[in-house]
Amino acid sequence: MCDDVTGSANEGLGWSSRKQLSSKKTRQRAAMDRVRSTFNSMMKSERYGRFTMQPTEDGERHVEVKLSDDATEAEDQAAGSPSFRPALPRKSRTTLCYLALATLLIFVTGYVLGYLSHRETQLEQLNCGTEQGVVNTQVVMPPAIVTPALDVQLDWKDITQLLTQKLTSEAFGKTLRDVDRPSRSAGSAEDVSLANHIVEEFTKAKMDPWTDIHYVQLQTPDSQRPNRVSFGSDVFEPKGYLAYSAPGKVEGKLVYGNYGRQEDLDVLQKKNIELKDSVLLLRAGKISFAEQVGNAATKRAAAVLIYPDSQDHKYVADTALYGHVHLGSGDPYTPGFPSFNHTQFPPTQSSGLPKILAQTITANMATSLLQKIGGPVSDASSGFKGSLPSVDYKLGGSANITVEVNNVLVNTEIHNVFGVIKGFTDPDRYVVLGAQRDAWGKGYAKASVGTSILIELAKAVREMVEKDGFRPRRSLVFASWSAGEYGSVGATEWLEGYMSSIDKRVCTYINLDGAVMGRGSFMASASPLLYSLLENTMKEVKSPLGSGTVYNMMGSSNWQAKTLKPMTMDDPAYPFLTFSGIPSISFHFTNLDTEAYCYYGTNLDSMDHLDYETNHHTSEMVAVAAQFAGQMALRLVHDHLLSLDVGRYRSVLTKAVNQVYLRVNQLSKSGQLKEVNPNWLSRARGSFQRAVTSIYNDIGNTDLNDKEACRILNDRIMSVEHTLLSPYVSPIETPFRHLLLGWGSHTLASIAKTTDMEELHTQLALATWNLQGCANAMMGNIWDIDEEI
Repeated sequence: MCDDVTGSANEGLGWSSRKQLSSKKTRQRAAMDRVRSTFNSMMKSERYGRFTMQPTEDGERHVEVKLSDDATEAEDQAAGSPSFRPALPRKSRTTLCYLALATLLIFVTGYVLGYLSHRETQLEQLNCGTEQGVVNTQVVMPPAIVTPALDVQLDWKDITQLLTQKLTSEAFGKTLRDVDRPSRSAGSAEDVSLANHIVEEFTKAKMDPWTDIHYVQLQTPDSQRPNRVSFGSDVFEPKGYLAYSAPGKVEGKLVYGNYGRQEDLDVLQKKNIELKDSVLLLRAGKISFAEQVGNAATKRAAAVLIYPDSQDHKYVADTALYGHVHLGSGDPYTPGFPSFNHTQFPPTQSSGLPKILAQTITANMATSLLQKIGGPVSDASSGFKGSLPSVDYKLGGSANITVEVNNVLVNTEIHNVFGVIKGFTDPDRYVVLGAQRDAWGKGYAKASVGTSILIELAKAVREMVEKDGFRPRRSLVFASWSAGEYGSVGATEWLEGYMSSIDKRVCTYINLDGAVMGRGSFMASASPLLYSLLENTMKEVKSPLGSGTVYNMMGSSNWQAKTLKPMTMDDPAYPFLTFSGIPSISFHFTNLDTEAYCYYGTNLDSMDHLDYETNHHTSEMVAVAAQFAGQMALRLVHDHLLSLDVGRYRSVLTKAVNQVYLRVNQLSKSGQLKEVNPNWLSRARGSFQRAVTSIYNDIGNTDLNDKEACRILNDRIMSVEHTLLSPYVSPIETPFRHLLLGWGSHTLASIAKTTDMEELHTQLALATWNLQGCANAMMGNIWDIDEEI
């Protein structure tokens, strides 16, 4: 039917339509006649002739258009009309100007008339549908002309005001209720339901959400065989547990080891307390569960029991503790590579998996054990004494205890959820904001708060782009992770799976977990590249206490000492920084009297307890935390130049290098270390310093409106963190490869402490070239490299 209508299009047009077309053609011919008339009048009835070549005084010739009347043209034809001939002397050179203007006028007029003719003929289109056998015509408007968007940015003050207006406590009150769950263990139905809710929110915001699915090994208690602790007549079956403990049953002498730090265990050995094959009783705090178990393993202990002492934790004495003891991150059974489904990987285990048993017990259980432990009483000066009632904190070492751990591995499907707001200039450069979605229990502060910030911040920025004219230069990626309680499993598997796609494209990772743990103070852990951005954001975000800014809240003097804390291995941002080389930050609003939220890792992490810690200002505090994270993220995607300050690494690097220099110099003078020059590393540090100066100079000499120049500078700045990862270690054996902030024998901190001279020699050489390679990458062009080693 459509073919018939199309084939008879002209016949389908009625008399009225044909009349309209005829009238249009008449108007076009009249317009052309007026143009010709004007042109002839201007040329004074002269016509184009031919090109002529006019000799000049210096013997050269110039080409000239010859204007001729009819008589001259007839003479030319009779004479054979040569291609070039001298121009007649009576012709003025001003003729060229008239000809140029005439040519331009004809071209423009013809183009306009052609466009109008084409446009008008397109206005009447045939409709392939019929009604009562009559072919209908439909007038279709021409497509709108799309004007390219100008690179006009909102003023930074306008951006921050818009963000603050959209992130309100009322909005967070609703979102916090929507994402609150009575339980949310990784891979459970509640976890999947919440993931679907986030996908829906991202879909409503037109953020093109997608999911990343992994099949990971998670360890859980065996419901048929509970874990058990036996000490004399006391038999305990604790509800809490530590994932990735070695399974089995052991018996050994019970020894109290305070927090299980290296210095605590050294105190025990000085008192001739035998640690080999012992069961260490430790109180939670100061360092992570994984580090406590790792330290015990180095002393060849058989098992570790961990309890919450009332000196460090304020909750009731029968509260169960949950956690993991993998000295690493991600699925420990696929170290260094992702746990995708049906992917054939060799059976490999992370070197961070403990080979000894580990189990948590309650404060009440620990009280019973410490009352019967025996042995010498700990010195008050050693800091071993806690606050459990009726306990002398004896060191033990005389009575046997039995520990049985029956945890089982469960292959679990987990879902990471993502949404993106794409950049307008460099969409392939991203700032990632992430929050874990799972928790051992309710996980209100640990999971609900971060997830709420993730959702509301994404919606706010998306609305700023759609309605308020905000044009981020770079992309923003919002990520919801699963299995975070097992050691950032979801996040690490994503990093491992897409390392080649993201390692040099992610500008920064902003962790939202634990953003609100109190109200009166503020703390952060970050890459030195982010120190300046952190300081500036503290000066811009209003204090939750009602006056001034967050910076004023912490005191204007020596803000770094009051605010900055080293990033620990159990920080969710740690694998991004030390495994992937991505500048990362975690921040927390806390109470004045404590740096930690004591309900982490317990079933007491609820709305009521967090509300108590924030003095019933939870929604307001979450809004402030969202504004803080949002301002950092928007600054990173808004400015031409990335807000990463390479100069902030100078003092950190100098301090680490000086420690190694002093150690190597001391060993060399004593004769313990030979043929090693401590100046090697110092010269590499000098190259780094010169590279920093080079970047600063190039920034000062660059037009920041030049997109390509800014991109080159930004790539040089982004290379710093990535190239500080050691290329000489295996991610299976040493996943946290960062030279300064990582974990392992390759780090400068480890080199400064090692007692193995051969190891020191090798690691010093590798660290030197690692640092020199970083400096070379910062210089950019290979011909600019300043090599002095």
